[in-house]
Amino acid sequence: MGAKKASGKRKSGGKKKHPGQGQRTGSSFAGASFKRSQVLGSGTQTTKINVQAYAAVPTALNSLPGLPQEFTGRDDEIAKILSILDPEGGSGAAVGSVAGLPGVGKTTLAHAVGHAALDKGWFTKVQMVNLRGYDPTPVLPEDALEALLRALGVAAEHIPPTLDEREGLYRSQLDALGREEDRVLILADNASTSEQIRPLLPARHHAVLVTARHTLPGLGARLFNLHPLQPDAAVDLLHQRLEVADPDDRRVEDEPAAADELAALCGYLPLALQIAAALLADDPDQPLSERVRMLTDAGTRLGGLNDGERNLSALFDECLTRLSHQEADLYRLLGLHPGPDISTPAVAALTGQPADKITPVLRQLVRARLLTQNSQARDRWSMHDLLRVHAQEQARTTMDRDRVPRRRYEQARVRLTDHYVRHAEAADTQFRPPGEAVSTLFAGREQALAWFDAERENLLAITHTYARTQTALDLGFSLGRYLEWRRRHQDHLTVRAHALEACQALGDVLNLAGAWSNLGTALNELKRHTEAHEAHLTAIDLFQQTDDTHGQADAWNNLGSVLSELKRHTEAHDAHQTALALFQQTDDTHGQARAWNNLGTALSELKRHTEAHDAHQTAIDLFQQTDDTHGQAIAWHNSGNTLRRLKRHTEAHDAYRTALDLYQKSGDTHGQAVAWNSLGTALNELKRHTEAHDAHQTAIDLYQQTDDTHGQARAWSGLGTALSELKRHTEAHDAHQTAIDLFQQTDDTHGQAIAWNNLGTDCRGLKRYAEAIAAGEKAVAMLAQEEDWTLTGEAWAEFATTLHASGADPSRVREAWEQSAAAYARAGDDEAAAASRANAESPPDTGA
Repeated sequence: MGAKKASGKRKSGGKKKHPGQGQRTGSSFAGASFKRSQVLGSGTQTTKINVQAYAAVPTALNSLPGLPQEFTGRDDEIAKILSILDPEGGSGAAVGSVAGLPGVGKTTLAHAVGHAALDKGWFTKVQMVNLRGYDPTPVLPEDALEALLRALGVAAEHIPPTLDEREGLYRSQLDALGREEDRVLILADNASTSEQIRPLLPARHHAVLVTARHTLPGLGARLFNLHPLQPDAAVDLLHQRLEVADPDDRRVEDEPAAADELAALCGYLPLALQIAAALLADDPDQPLSERVRMLTDAGTRLGGLNDGERNLSALFDECLTRLSHQEADLYRLLGLHPGPDISTPAVAALTGQPADKITPVLRQLVRARLLTQNSQARDRWSMHDLLRVHAQEQARTTMDRDRVPRRRYEQARVRLTDHYVRHAEAADTQFRPPGEAVSTLFAGREQALAWFDAERENLLAITHTYARTQTALDLGFSLGRYLEWRRRHQDHLTVRAHALEACQALGDVLNLAGAWSNLGTALNELKRHTEAHEAHLTAIDLFQQTDDTHGQADAWNNLGSVLSELKRHTEAHDAHQTALALFQQTDDTHGQARAWNNLGTALSELKRHTEAHDAHQTAIDLFQQTDDTHGQAIAWHNSGNTLRRLKRHTEAHDAYRTALDLYQKSGDTHGQAVAWNSLGTALNELKRHTEAHDAHQTAIDLYQQTDDTHGQARAWSGLGTALSELKRHTEAHDAHQTAIDLFQQTDDTHGQAIAWNNLGTDCRGLKRYAEAIAAGEKAVAMLAQEEDWTLTGEAWAEFATTLHASGADPSRVREAWEQSAAAYARAGDDEAAAASRANAESPPDTGA
């Protein structure tokens, strides 16, 4: 590795309706009684609430509006809130508070709860009051009480003037209703302070449901945090809203992928989805994909969520007016961070303030529902996607305003990127070869891994955001070993490509060769072997130009690995031999260990197994000298592979067991999976089939943990072989079919061929000869195409055995054995070729 040098379609219809959904809005007085009316006059109420007073107020006044037809996805939330409103829960007043960010649907949810509670017969009245807590002039509690008293039937002239008097009368009215077994649900919408709510709380019998953008402490309320919709519910809302506007609108069904992307771009926020749907309804010919393109640019996304009546950006702007200067400033500064979440230490770096000083401000933003604190990792914070876009816009606006804030924000950016680079470089030292300097910023590899895991997405975002800069170069070099360890191959390629591009843009000749070498390694991991080959050749040339012997050694070693993947084994051998000589020139014992290990693999592919075994043993000795446990594990595993090819199965088993122990000691889960799978193969060779079965099953589980599809395929293939030996042919058949499917996903023709061969054996064991013959034909054709003549010989032998067992024409059986002999001969295995020729003359009894 080059080190950086210092310098489908949706179905419509059938949606569950909620109580009140699709009904006429407004008050319904059908069947109401007017006997206890205390209102003597008539007219329209002028206070800031959604309630009207009439000449006679019915005893079952329901001021709830009907639910919009597209209301969806809130069944769980409704059930949770209803659980505290159930009259069986006690005689005390029930108080609930729903908090959530602007546009998340708090008010509509409160309406839905009111309808559901009425339908259950739990309340005889639902009274609503809009407290307008986020308006420039919020409703005062005495005005809210006046409106509620009028709605409860108190005549205007009987309403006292002071807050305390109104509060007392309000509670006495509710008590009187309670004695007559009338329960009232008060929906107090858009509260901003506890002072607005506290006078509205009844003493007993009744219930209050409050909605607010932030948590209101001191109410003694059950708290409900309302989150954005789930993806499916968000798409359903979009679909239902378009269907309301035009029952023939099929755009969601016609473009399901675009509908999913549009919902995501709206952050699954109901208000944003409603605005997007309104804009689409206004332009019925616009494809969803076009609307998606309009919203994809973060710089214009919020501008694209404005239908003339509802403006998401303006709503978010209004939220900032209620923040303190320090809170609003932090909100804007967070817009400079390109990643999905941020840690407290990173915020401290961004702001230039100590963590203990900035944490209370972060918590205030959480209380305002402009930020979310991670419930599992309490020092991590995140924004809703649309709020993050808004914060970014706010940061840009602030920077454009004046030279002073622009300089201040640029300094904040530098502090933030320096924080990430410094920590990434320190964490990377925990993955370097033994003997190199290790940073004390992290206590060990586990702590470094934990930091990298937590910050991976942020580090990738910063690398992308600061492409072609020193930051991208530094992170491109320091992230590579970690991403290799975690097998994040695509991410690895991305950061290596960014590092190379930054080197070229900055004219960094010193690190250019290392960047090419690292890119080649990343390409090789993704099986882009030809490109990897070219990258390593470029690296070698550049290292030679700068007389960097050690860099040349690394690049030659990497080139040899690529040549092995290209099945150019003689060239691979020579490349590793060159690397070994160069490492010896630089007295790099650890480099020599790596070169000997790779040289052993190349020798094994050249059928020089005894030399290969000696090379691996030399590698083991050198890795031991440098205290590299992980390197020893790799070398022991490769030694096991060579011993197995030498038919020394007991020694191979012991080598794999040693490798497994060392992988466990070094904490390499993927390495453990590889060792367990190889151990299963060795156990099978030793006829210990039950143990082999268990080993392969363990390998499957570990490969799944590390998201290695190809590894899973190989382990399923090994498991199938063990099951076949245990005469569990049906299970073996299923295991090999799974292996084939997984090999197809990873485009491994060779692996598929082996699995097809094994599947044919399973079918033969099940006496499903037609399937066995078809599988065998696939196997021999694919293996011959891959030019693996040893396995082609084995596959033809299995095919001949199947033909003989099925009662096929003897001439066809003889031809299959002759093909087996020819393939073995091409592989240089004269003994196996002679055995196949003998079988051609006298086929062995299959026992069928």
